Parts: sequence; structure tokens; C-alpha cells
Amino acid sequence: MKKIKKALLVVNLGTPDSPGVQDVRKYLSDFLNDRRVIGLPRIFQKILVNLIIVPFRANKSSKLYKRLWTGRGSPILFFLNSLVEKLQIKLGHEYQVYGAMRYGNPLLGNVLERIKADGCDSVTVFPLYPQYASSTTGSVMQYIMETTGRWQVIPGLKLIDQYYKHPAFINAVTNRIRKCNPETFDHIVFSYHGLPVRHINKLHPGINLSQCKCDSAMPEYGRHCYRAACFETSRLLADKMNLPENFFTTSFQSRLSRNWTMPFTDATLSELARKGYKKVLVAAPSFVADCLETRVEIAEDYKNLFTGAGGQELVLAESLNDHDDWIEAIIQIVRDQF
Repeated sequence: MKKIKKALLVVNLGTPDSPGVQDVRKYLSDFLNDRRVIGLPRIFQKILVNLIIVPFRANKSSKLYKRLWTGRGSPILFFLNSLVEKLQIKLGHEYQVYGAMRYGNPLLGNVLERIKADGCDSVTVFPLYPQYASSTTGSVMQYIMETTGRWQVIPGLKLIDQYYKHPAFINAVTNRIRKCNPETFDHIVFSYHGLPVRHINKLHPGINLSQCKCDSAMPEYGRHCYRAACFETSRLLADKMNLPENFFTTSFQSRLSRNWTMPFTDATLSELARKGYKKVLVAAPSFVADCLETRVEIAEDYKNLFTGAGGQELVLAESLNDHDDWIEAIIQIVRDQF
């Protein structure tokens, strides 16, 4: 058999090994101690994470993960495994495909050691985050560069930083939304994971987020502005589906304080219900695999919030997961990048 020299490494955020408190505690600790995730001076971050956040959130988060868990385990993990299998079948001998999590198993460091042992000459890294953020894609890239930089033989690295505007990605997301018959709803909400405002402000120094007009057009300085990329993603999806401007809203979920990217999804849904919108479709284009934020936060908690505020029906469009059009999109994006 011909030896494969090229690796394709797909990376997602991660998941605890189980919904048990100890596994959740370990996962939260690994995740939140990443300097790029919180971004405080090291000593303050360690105190905040290890003495306050993790001890007080582990039990609550464990209950949430128990609501997410299925007979197959964590959705974000089994969809990653399926994604790798399907990509390998499609790519054949062109690439050896690997899957990893930035936090939790399969641990990114261990997978990189497998790639090293397999003797791959080049590694194409495909973070499963369509829009760049320092705390997600940036963290993956930094870890991989630091790890491979210690090897005696450093492979050629090809890093895909974002792909939210690639036609293949837009087509794949559009297909998932169309499965829900969007024309039968009163409104569509495109919901993205939120970030602290201070993270966004670091991406365009001198231009405060409150002064940014990226909700109406992509600014010149916005190439790596997460908020700008999210609004642009919504516009591209709306254009693809010929949605009227007043038929969709862009919002941000999973906030930890008021000082996060706005508008907030929970507040947006409550307001829509109060205005008389009865049927709302929610799509989450920053989550390529179903996870806690989609299956629990949106499909359960936000649904209850919407109906409790007077709405009648809230439906979540399925994430890309391991669908065939997403497999084809990843391959197309990888080939177009290089």
C-alpha cells in the first residue's frame, strides 16, 4: 500500500469523558485555564478559574451534560468520529485523516504524537470553527505550532483559520435550514456563541465595538473580527435563501455577563414573542456539530423561554454534524485553500 504522507487534522473544542462531576471538573479546568480563553494575567486567571469558577460550576455543568448525553455518549464526540471516518473514505490515499479535541479526548497532543509516529510530511489543520476567534481557532493554532516546534523534524503546517464565507460552507448550512421549511416560520434567528467584549476590542485597536458598524457591512479591519464574521455569515445565508432583511436576526448566546457580544439570543427570542411572532426557526452557524449549546441551551432552554413569553413554536435547525454535504464542503475548502 502506498504510504500516506499528508495528514488532515480536524479539531473541535471538546467534551468531558462523562457527565459525572469529576470528569466535568477536569474538562472545565483544562478549558478555562487556557490563557486565550479568559485572557487575564496568569495568577488572576488561575485564582478565578481554580478557586471560584470550577468549584462552583462543576455540579451545575454536570447536570447540563446529563441532559445532553445520549446512548452514544457526547454528540460532539461521536459526530467527530463519524466525520473522520467519512472523510477518510472520501479522501482515500490522498490524506490520512485524524480527529482531535482541544480539550478532552481524543486529546490534541496525543493525536499530534500519532501523526508524528506515522511519519506525515505535512499537516493540514481544519479547526471546526467557521469564524475565527482567538479563544478557539487561535488556541488550536498556538498549541499545534508550539508542540510541533519542539519536534526534531517539523512537518509542513497548513492552517485554515476560517471559512465562514466559503460557498461550500454556506451551501451546507443552507441545506440544513431548508430541511425545516423556513418559509413556514414567522422569523429566523441566527445564533452564534458569544465572546467577551474585551476579546472583540483587541481585534481592531482604536475602534471600540460600540462604534463598529459590522452589523450592516463587513468593515475593512474586520477580517479576523469574530462579531463581524458572524454578521457576515448571516447576510450570506440570507442572500443564499433570498430572505427579506426583516425576516432574520443575528444574535449571540451563552453569555456569562452583560459585557458580552450583543444582541443576546435569549433577549431576542423573548422580544420576538412579545411582538407576536409565534413560530421561530433558530439556526446556529458557529456550531458545526450539535452540542450543549444547541441541543440543551437552544432546543430546550430557549424553547421554554420563547413559549413562556407567548411564542408557540421554536425549532432548531440541525447542525452540519456528519452530513454528506458537510463532508464534501470540508474537502472543497481544504483543496481551495491550497
